[in-house]
Amino acid sequence: MEKRPAKKYISKAEALVKLQRYCAYQDRCHNEVRTKLIEVGCYGQDLEDVMASLIEEKFLDEERFARSFARGKFRMKQWGRVRIQRELKLRQISDYCIRKAMEEISEQDYLNTLREVLEKRAEQIAEENDFARRAKLAQYAMSRGFESEMIWDLLKDLD
Repeated sequence: MEKRPAKKYISKAEALVKLQRYCAYQDRCHNEVRTKLIEVGCYGQDLEDVMASLIEEKFLDEERFARSFARGKFRMKQWGRVRIQRELKLRQISDYCIRKAMEEISEQDYLNTLREVLEKRAEQIAEENDFARRAKLAQYAMSRGFESEMIWDLLKDLD
């Protein structure tokens, strides 16, 4: 018979200090912090108290997280709005915070980024057939989270 290790418990004060460092390193969503608290051995009312303290002390701010997440993924990974919204929903971010996050991406920057993504990918595609070439470009941009209508409009302009 296999013995399981005893569950480790951590005091509320220790958990608070640990999670303050965890949140200070980079913005976190509530879901990540809750998971981390359980991982370090903080449960029940202590967990809720630590979460409340982190929110009160501004270590944890869902809107700030959503905004920085959207900015970062758009600028660094060149994700489109659809992908960013889907990832935020997976992290259980509220619709209000998702709308605020989308305000971080200007329309002009968005179009420029989509154009860059399409042009860069077009150089890599060795397809003679124009229809197939555009279809591959559109599919690629959609997989990055850009809206199909915007992609097709831009593809028409690029030709």
